[in-house]
Amino acid sequence: MPLPLTLRAAVDFELTEEQQLLVKGTRDLAQGVIAPRSAQMDRDGSVDPVVLEALRANGYFSLGIPRQYGGLGLSTFGYGLVIAELARVDAGIAIMVSVHNGVGTYPIMGFGNEQLRLRVLPAMASGTLASFCVTEPGVGSDAANLTTRAEVVGSSYRLTGEKIWVTNGAHAGFFVVLARMDGKRGHDGISAFLVERGAPGLTIGAKEDKMGLRCSDAVSLVLDDVAVPRENLIGEEGQGFKIAMASLDGGRIGVAYQAVGLATACLEAATRYAQERDAFGGPISNLQAIQWMIAQAATELEAATLLAHKAATLKDQGKPFSKHAAMAKLFGSEMAGRTADMAVQVHGGFGYSKDYDVERYFRDARVLRIYEGTSEVQKLVIARRHFNGER
Repeated sequence: MPLPLTLRAAVDFELTEEQQLLVKGTRDLAQGVIAPRSAQMDRDGSVDPVVLEALRANGYFSLGIPRQYGGLGLSTFGYGLVIAELARVDAGIAIMVSVHNGVGTYPIMGFGNEQLRLRVLPAMASGTLASFCVTEPGVGSDAANLTTRAEVVGSSYRLTGEKIWVTNGAHAGFFVVLARMDGKRGHDGISAFLVERGAPGLTIGAKEDKMGLRCSDAVSLVLDDVAVPRENLIGEEGQGFKIAMASLDGGRIGVAYQAVGLATACLEAATRYAQERDAFGGPISNLQAIQWMIAQAATELEAATLLAHKAATLKDQGKPFSKHAAMAKLFGSEMAGRTADMAVQVHGGFGYSKDYDVERYFRDARVLRIYEGTSEVQKLVIARRHFNGER
């Protein structure tokens, strides 16, 4: 019995010829330039300049930026395919690209005035990295209670406070900073500003020594009476929380695709090793225990991929997508953690060695359940949207 047309459309994610070329080009760059350097970048805790330049030269920092501002103007779906391919080789590189193209540039594209877009988006598209600064030493998931302060002084705003876990901060030229207007409380007191590197009073701290995603930097940011021109206000005063939530909705789709790419690498490594490793009279892929692990992981990966595609497609169609973005991020990040654990288990003692990529995959996967909103926050978002009737 054929599927109803509506259901058939919902599950038809066949790639166009252009998207197939996009995937192939990304895969070639990832395998040829990034993969040979991934282990060393993990050890060094920094991105190789050769990789950074290759990403710039091939337009990977312009993925979602509209063509009129110098970008490639990819759909969310196409952008997700790129992130998955990058994460399949190096999840740290994937999140660097994802943060820049997502929460780094989206506030300007979605809420900035035309003058601001014309001034900064071409620079972002050409590879001047952008970052997103919300988290503070005392504020994580509870973004409505941030303490970084903004006050109006003459013809500018003055920002004072501290941000932490600023991805891309060591290389970024632009910082989207959320701050509370002086004397204002609650969601409506928060505004968003574009702070540019080199601004007097802006200090970029040392990189965090992280468990995973080590080539992707995360730094602290100290703002000591930093002057921000009025034209660098993003949107209107009091729109900051709305801008942050809208940006994170889209950012969660990027993390969902990052999870898909990383889990794909884990499953491929486990499958390959199971077919090569002999024990009990033959390859361990003959053992039911191993087969069940692989079957479970393959099934969950397929489900996570479809969830990511659904969220991306809804966003591209201009339909409500917040619930599905949270679902894709929640399931994808949890799935990637389970799949990475499975890959280590299949490898046995070798999986615990840094000589095997699955050890790095395992460390990289852990943070997916934390950033861009923890798994617990995703469940809150899903529940609220569900009870509000979002389909």
